[in-house]
Amino acid sequence: MRNPFGGAGPDSVPGARAGRSRWSGVSRSLLAVCLGALPALAFPSPGLWWWAYVSLVPWLLLVRAAPGAGRAALDGWCGGAGFLLAVHHWLLPSVHVFLLVMAVLLGALWLPWGVLVRALLGGTPGPLRAVVALFAVPSGWLLVELVRSWEGLGGPWGLLGASQWEVPVALRLASLGGVWLVGLLVVAVNTAVVLLVAAPRSVGVAGLAGCALVAGTAAWGVGAPRPAGTVRVAMVQPGVFGGPEGAERRLDRAEELTRGLAGQRLDLVVWGESGVGRDPAGDPALAARLTALARAVDAPLLVNVDARRVDRPGIYKSALLFAPDGPTGDRYDKMRLVPFGEYVPARGLLGWATSVGKAAEEDRRRGTDPVVMRLPEDPRGLAVGPLVCFESAFPDMSRRLVRDGAGLLVVQSATSTFQHSWAPAQHASLGALRAAETGRPVVHATLTGISAAYGPDGRRVGPPVGTDASVAVVRELPLSGAVTVYARWGDWPVYGAFALIGAVCAAGGAGLLRRPAPGRRGRRARTVRG
Repeated sequence: MRNPFGGAGPDSVPGARAGRSRWSGVSRSLLAVCLGALPALAFPSPGLWWWAYVSLVPWLLLVRAAPGAGRAALDGWCGGAGFLLAVHHWLLPSVHVFLLVMAVLLGALWLPWGVLVRALLGGTPGPLRAVVALFAVPSGWLLVELVRSWEGLGGPWGLLGASQWEVPVALRLASLGGVWLVGLLVVAVNTAVVLLVAAPRSVGVAGLAGCALVAGTAAWGVGAPRPAGTVRVAMVQPGVFGGPEGAERRLDRAEELTRGLAGQRLDLVVWGESGVGRDPAGDPALAARLTALARAVDAPLLVNVDARRVDRPGIYKSALLFAPDGPTGDRYDKMRLVPFGEYVPARGLLGWATSVGKAAEEDRRRGTDPVVMRLPEDPRGLAVGPLVCFESAFPDMSRRLVRDGAGLLVVQSATSTFQHSWAPAQHASLGALRAAETGRPVVHATLTGISAAYGPDGRRVGPPVGTDASVAVVRELPLSGAVTVYARWGDWPVYGAFALIGAVCAAGGAGLLRRPAPGRRGRRARTVRG
C-alpha cells in the first residue's frame, strides 16, 4: 500500500512485515496450545466423556490449514504441549517448572503427527486421501501415545481412550483391543467430523457411519464376561493424617476400621498404598499386630509397606499378605516408579528439583517381577494380582497378572498430595479400563480416596468412596474366568497402527497421496496488437 503523503507505506518496510509475521506466528502457537488443551475436559473430574469425540476438531482444523509442513509440525508440537499441560496440571504444586519442561519436551512427539494431518487433510482431500486420513490420523495419534507411555517419559496417564471409562460401548471395545482401540475410535470420529468440512460431505458421513458401525458391533456383538461366583472384598480408607505423628495415627485408624469389619464373611481386606511405614519383617510386634487384625476379621489382609527392607538396602513400596495365622511370605515390590515423585531421573543432573518441588529426597528401589498371591484357605484357589498406584495406568501390567493366573486385580494407591485436584478421580477411573480389558474385577483401594471397585465388565460396583471419607466399605464383586480378546492377543491395535503408518509413509514417498498442485496458468494469448 502506498503512503498517500508520499514515500513508502508501512507494508513496504521489511522490518514491519517481519514483526507482524512473528507476532502472527506467536499468536497461532498460543492458539494451538489452547486448542490442544480442550480434550482434557473429557477426563474426570469434569468427566464430559462425549466431548472427547469433537474436542480435537478445532486443533485438526488449525493444523490442516497450516501454510506449510513446518508450520503444521509446530502446530502439532504446541497443541501436544497444551494437551499435556491440561491433563497433568494438578502436578504443578509438586513439580513446578518441570511440568512446563515436560510438556514442551513431550509435546514434540506431535511434530510428525502435525505433518501427517496437513498432508492428508489439507486442501480439499479427494476420496482416496480422505479414506486414508480416517485411518492414518488416529493411527498416528496412537503411536504418539505409545511412545509417551514409556515409564521414563511419564507413563500412560491421560490416554484419550481412558476418558471413556464409564461408557459401556467403550468398555466392550476395550475388551477387544484395550484402551488403544478406544482411543482409535475417538480420534477417528474427530477426523470424520473434520472431513465433513474439508472433503466431499459424503466421505465424512461415510466415516461417521463406519465409526457408528464399529461401536454398534462392539455393543451388540461383544458380550460382557459371564460371572462365575463372587468375592467379598473390604477397602479400608483411613483418610488424611498430617504432621509428625500422621503415619502412626493413620495406622491406628486403619486398625480401628479393620476391626469393625469382623463378622462380615470377607474374602480379603485391602489397605491403601504406604499404609505401613515400617518393614514388618524387622518388627515382630508390627507383624503380630497385622496378623491379629487378619484373625479378627477372619480374612487375609493385604497391606502396603513404604519402608527400608531389612534384608536388602534401599526403600521399597511393597504389597504384603497376612493370613489369620501369620504372614504368607508373599511380597510384591513396586516395579514402575513415578518420575520425581518416587525417584529423580538423572539425579546427579536434576537433583536440585528437591529444593523447588516435592521431588523424592531418596530414590525408591524397584521390584523385578510381578507376583500373583494365592488367598490362603480359599476353596476356589483365588489368586490376587497386586499393583501399586501409578502401575494401574499400564495396560500390560494387569494383562500380565491375569495371564499368570490372577482372578482379582488389586490397586493400592494414595493421592493425598493431590487431594483437591482432578487426580483422585482420574486415577480411580483407570480401574474400569483395566477390568474391561482383562475380564477380571478390580479393587482400587486408597488411603485418602477415591476408592472404588469394578466388575469384570468394567462397570463400577457400588458408589465410590470420596476424598473426605474415613471409612471401611465392603464390595461383593462378580468373578469371571473368561479370556478377553485383549488378554489373549494384547496390543494388536498398536501393531496395526505401525503397519498402517508405514504403508502411508511408503505411499507418500511414491507420490500416491500427494496433493494435486494448483493448476498452472497457460501462456497468455497473443493478440493482433500484441
